[in-house]
Amino acid sequence: MVGALERSCRMSPVDALQDIWEDATTQVVASTLAALVPLAVVVVCLLVPQAWHVVRHVVTIAHEAGHAGVAALLGRQVRGIRLHSDTSGLTTHSGDTKRLPLALTAFAGYPAPAVLGLGAAALLGAGYAFGLLWATLLVLVVVLVFIRNVYGFLVMVVAIGGLGWLAWAGPDPWRVGVAYGVAWLLLLGAVRAVIELHGSRRGAAGKGSDADALARTTRVPGLVWVAVFWLVTVACAAGGAWLMLGDVLGG
Repeated sequence: MVGALERSCRMSPVDALQDIWEDATTQVVASTLAALVPLAVVVVCLLVPQAWHVVRHVVTIAHEAGHAGVAALLGRQVRGIRLHSDTSGLTTHSGDTKRLPLALTAFAGYPAPAVLGLGAAALLGAGYAFGLLWATLLVLVVVLVFIRNVYGFLVMVVAIGGLGWLAWAGPDPWRVGVAYGVAWLLLLGAVRAVIELHGSRRGAAGKGSDADALARTTRVPGLVWVAVFWLVTVACAAGGAWLMLGDVLGG
């Protein structure tokens, strides 16, 4: 680690960017075990409440990035993103009040982690594990620009700092393992988040959910939107698993 830090201090910004590009475009041939061990770790995190409370922040960041990204693409002004200690989040935006932009922006949240996870799995399937780490780091930096609360800022700084060190100076086996872990967490965490959404809608706390916002905008029942979220996330999880474990699943 010290050697890497000394090397980075001696580098010009151009040399550093060139090193990052070369690293990101390096193809890695990973073993099946490199995909299965992170899968096992992620499954444990999903099942243990304390661990899930910590790693769910990753899913929430992707969720809010989905809202913000679609809002921006539709010409709406993204005013800020907040991350809360209960792992919930909030993205505020303004602009066109037509139903379609509002519906698409509201819809984007729950599928976003799954879609990003599917993209991550595609990168891993193509051998770009290191590239996935740098791409994830770039997304985190962009999200940080829109953070508007102290807790969210601290979460993002810790995530960027930890992932940045790993991408730049971490041992290659750890970098590959974390890359697979990120993909599995986005894919499977998205499914669990939808299951939690269905449970929360039974109480008053869930009445402000994305599904209910979609119900108000489209007049399609919220339960239907929950089902759509579930189908999208499960489909992405299945597709991502095939991309990362195709040799195993194909026998």
